[in-house]
Formats: sequence, C-alpha cells, structure tokens
Amino acid sequence: MLRRWWVILFVILLFIWGGCLGGRKTSTKSTGDRHIINLDGNWEISQGSMDLVSSSFEHKVPVPGLVDMAKPSFDEVGKKSEKRQAFWYRRTFTVEGQIPDVAILKIHKAKYGTKVFLNGQLAGEHLPCFTPALLDVKKFLKGLGKQNELIVRVGADRECLPEGMPTGWDFEKYLYIPGIYDSVELILTGAPYISNVQVVPQLEDNSVRIESLIQNPTLKDEVDIICRIREYKSGRTFISDQTRMGKVGDDPVFPFSTVLPMRDCKLWSPEEPFLYEVELDIGTDTLKMRFGMRSFRFDKEGGRAILNGKPYFMRGTNVCAYRFFEDAERGDKPWRVEWVRRLHRKFKSMHWNSIRYCIGFPPELGTK
Repeated sequence: MLRRWWVILFVILLFIWGGCLGGRKTSTKSTGDRHIINLDGNWEISQGSMDLVSSSFEHKVPVPGLVDMAKPSFDEVGKKSEKRQAFWYRRTFTVEGQIPDVAILKIHKAKYGTKVFLNGQLAGEHLPCFTPALLDVKKFLKGLGKQNELIVRVGADRECLPEGMPTGWDFEKYLYIPGIYDSVELILTGAPYISNVQVVPQLEDNSVRIESLIQNPTLKDEVDIICRIREYKSGRTFISDQTRMGKVGDDPVFPFSTVLPMRDCKLWSPEEPFLYEVELDIGTDTLKMRFGMRSFRFDKEGGRAILNGKPYFMRGTNVCAYRFFEDAERGDKPWRVEWVRRLHRKFKSMHWNSIRYCIGFPPELGTK
C-alpha cells in the first residue's frame, strides 16, 4: 500500500515539475482543424429544484469557481439546506460559420452531478465530480453567429449523488461547496477525430510508444496519420512519421499505435524537466500532448525509487486542495495561475521534489 501511494505521488510530481501547469486558455484556440471555444467567465446563476429549470437568473458567478463566489451571495452554501436542491448556471455564446462534423462540450470538472441543456434540449448528464463531462452537442448547436443558450445544473450538496459515487468526503471538512470548478470548452473539429492519446517512454530501447483512439463517426475507410515529435520549448522537430490506416470503414472507433525511436534524447527529471511534444495529425483533426522521457520504478529488494535507472530520494507532502476550498479567505486563489505557480515554487524552495494532491484532482488551469 505504501508503495502504491508513492507511485501516485510521483505521478503528480511529473505534472508539477514537468511544466504542465500554465496559463488560463484564451477565448478561442485553433490547432489544425480543431477549434476550441473557451466558455470561462462570468455566468448567470440561480438556485432551485433538481428537475425544474430556473426561469430567472439574478446572480453572477465566475467559471471556473465555486458557488460561494456568486454576487449577490447565496445563504448556507456548502451544506444541505431547505433553500435549494440545486444551482442552475446559464450563459450564451455564438459560433461563427457552419457547425463542423464534430461538436463536443467539455466540462472539465463540476460537482455534485452535472445536467446540461443546450438551446432548451437535454444534452446529457455526468455524475462524477472529478472527471470531465464530454457531451456530443452537434445536433443542438447553432452556427452562423446565432445565439446559443447553455444551462448547466449542479446539485447543491453531496446527497444529490447516488450512494457509492465519490464526492470527496473528508473527515476534516465541514463544507462541501458545489460549482463548475474547472474550465468549460466547446471543441469543434472534423471527422474522424482523435479522442485519446497516451505516450509511453521506453528508455530500455530509446523509443516512445504512442497509443491513440480515433473516433470515426462518418466511417471513413482510410486515414493518414502523421506523428511528429518536437522539443517543446524550442519547437525543433525531433522525428516525424506517417502511417496509413486502411479498411477502417466498418469501425466507428479504431485504435492507432506506433513506436518511434528517441535516440540521443534528453531525459526528464524534477531538476531538469525537459519536455517533448507529440502531435497527431489525421487531416481532419490534430491533437498535441507534452511528455518527458523518463522511467520510474521501485527496487524490489531495497524498496528505493529508481528514476531513469538511478536511485531517487523523494521528499514532499500532501496538498488537500478540497480542504482549502472551504477556507473563508480562499477567494479566487485556486484559479489564479500566478498564485498557483508561486505556491509550487514555494514548495521547491523548501527542497521538496514531489507532492501529492489528495481527495480529488485540482483545477487544470489550462495546458500551456
């Protein structure tokens, strides 16, 4: 069990000192044929029942954030109250041009239980509090500059979720404050499109394995996949490869896997967090992901952590962001990039090389 927690701690370390914390996304972002509309900002909000959409929205609240940040404020937020069963979020937005083959609404994280309506139609539900909701909204979405109305309901307390659903319970917490506490994005792209990418460094033979799932709703029979690896900071191309996937017209989802050589690559460590970037380009969609070339394991005999073939002594702590959420002086700090960066630099100044976020994943704060 102890080893298991150290592995989890080290995975968090990869993200913190690997440079994956970064600035908040801009309102729009394009990568190849993939266009992302960021829907963060001030939303309207009201309180009410679980099943009846609110008819008036007289409060404002930031997204990402928590309901206790609403202006004017609500009473008794964070505990079960007779004042409400749920909170209802609302905002409008427009999409220029025609709607492409794929339109996915991504709510990175919200609690407690998410229900989404787009232009008066139920777009879907998502119960988990710590994983993204990915909803296909193409048939409800209006393009050509027409106004879209997005309404998101979240449960007002933990009891809104069914028994067995993780809610972030903690014996040191008193308030469980609901809200859309991570970014909301609309992803527009062509078909086929890339739904998932995993990068696996293989130092034993100086290579990297790339695994991906490709959604093929239009049942295209052949797909050309270009895989490029670059140095993340310099942008210098390290290697490029092209593969043709044929006879996939019967598959609405198909996997893609490739192994590319990484000879003379620079290794990643907390002290020297050198990053590469992989880009998958399938013509109709493009997706990028950062990674570091490193290996990590525990020595069975000595019980030591082994990073890149050498013993590595890990020093760190737990960070309970969800306890901090109920702090009366928390404000908007968890969503201010400069504050989060300063916090982690403080950890490093204490000679820590690893931390573990516990009781749930914190807001992602973008990927750049």
